[in-house]
Amino acid sequence: MSENHAYIDAPPDAVFDVLADAQSYAHWVVGSSEIRGVEGDWPEPGSKFHHTQGFYGVGLKDDTVSIAANRPRQLVLEVRFRPFMVGKVEMRLRPRGRGTHVTMIEYPLSGPIARVHNPLTDRAFWARNVESLRRLRKMAEQRAAERPELSPERPAESLTV
Repeated sequence: MSENHAYIDAPPDAVFDVLADAQSYAHWVVGSSEIRGVEGDWPEPGSKFHHTQGFYGVGLKDDTVSIAANRPRQLVLEVRFRPFMVGKVEMRLRPRGRGTHVTMIEYPLSGPIARVHNPLTDRAFWARNVESLRRLRKMAEQRAAERPELSPERPAESLTV
C-alpha cells in the first residue's frame, strides 16, 4: 500500500471540486493523458469515466469507477490499467487550518502488478503520487482563488480596497 500526504491551501470543498470534475484527471493524475467520456453523474458511486493512460492520447484505454463519494471528505475509486492492474485509490480530505490535509492511499487489487506487489511497487506508486498531489494542489488552489466563496479566509490586512 502506498500512502501519500499533502497540504493544499484551499478548503476541502475546493479540493473535492477538482476530484468531482472527471476531465481534471487528465491533468493531475500522472500518466493519464485523456478523458474520453463519462458515464453517470460523476463522482456518484457507480459512475465512471473512460481514460487513456499514456502520452498524447496514445496508450491503454480503460476506465475508473467511483466506489464511494462523501463530499467533501472522501472519494474511493477503482482504477483500471488493464491488463497490468486494477487498483483501489482512496482520497481523504480533512480540514487543516485554512486548507486541507489530503491523504491518498493506493494499492493493487488484481493483475500482474498485484501479483508482484512489494515495497518496491509501493515506492513507485508513492513517487508517482507525489507528483499527482502536487498537480492536484495547483489545480485546487487555482480554482479556489477564482471562486472567492471557496478561498480560505485571508487576514484583513491582506485585502486591498
